[in-house]
Amino acid sequence: MVIEQKEEGLSVLLEGELGHHEALSALRSLEETISQQSPSRLELDFSGVSFMDSSGIALVVQSARQMGAIGGSLTVRGVSRQAMRVFDAAGIPRIVRFVGKEEKR
Repeated sequence: MVIEQKEEGLSVLLEGELGHHEALSALRSLEETISQQSPSRLELDFSGVSFMDSSGIALVVQSARQMGAIGGSLTVRGVSRQAMRVFDAAGIPRIVRFVGKEEKR
């Protein structure tokens, strides 16, 4: 996971597999970063994710909750078709903004 401060907020590049353990680790890091920096915008970039199960949903939902609690916004980008199917099945696009849904795979 690579966290980059940008003018418009924080950008987080997620990489590799995003299963239970990886998602839990990423979530802890994100919670700490959001708590410390209170960004107005957070972008989760899934373009580096090679595999994702339902644990990725928890990561996105919890990040959305935390950003909402501080009055910020969350955008998700770079999601593979496989991962987008997981998000769609859970109804996540109704609560979180996705951009570039069909970027890869």
